[in-house]
Amino acid sequence: MRAIGNLLWFLLGGAFMGIAWFLFGVLAFVTIIGIPWGRACFVIGKFAFFPFGKEAMSRRELSNSKDIGTGFLGSLGNIVWFILAGLWLAIGHVVAAILCFITILGIPFGLQHLKLAGISLAPVGKTVVPKTVAKVAMEDSARDYINKKRK
Repeated sequence: MRAIGNLLWFLLGGAFMGIAWFLFGVLAFVTIIGIPWGRACFVIGKFAFFPFGKEAMSRRELSNSKDIGTGFLGSLGNIVWFILAGLWLAIGHVVAAILCFITILGIPFGLQHLKLAGISLAPVGKTVVPKTVAKVAMEDSARDYINKKRK
């Protein structure tokens, strides 16, 4: 079912939003200092092409360790990203979601656009993994949190 959803998604608008992500990524790379944002754009761009069966999550939550994109610099990068590009990509995804919600068959596609709109607001420090991996990582993170609180 995921394969059919991804194929329909790609043909009915996913390619357009994926290309938009890649264009923002290329623009970021051209500026040299925008390379971290460009990298995030390419990760999310691939996600925008085929979103069914995948989930975007924090690299900190996935690996249970901090890196440069999940700390203070990542937060600062996300603020800059939001102002320069994130808001515009999120608006594009929300508009596409509204158009998808017009029909019953478009509802799953609208939900994917909303998922992508959320990540477009702050993509630095995120990675894309299969849903099963995300579920296990979130359960492990919750288990670690509970164990810390009990001590």
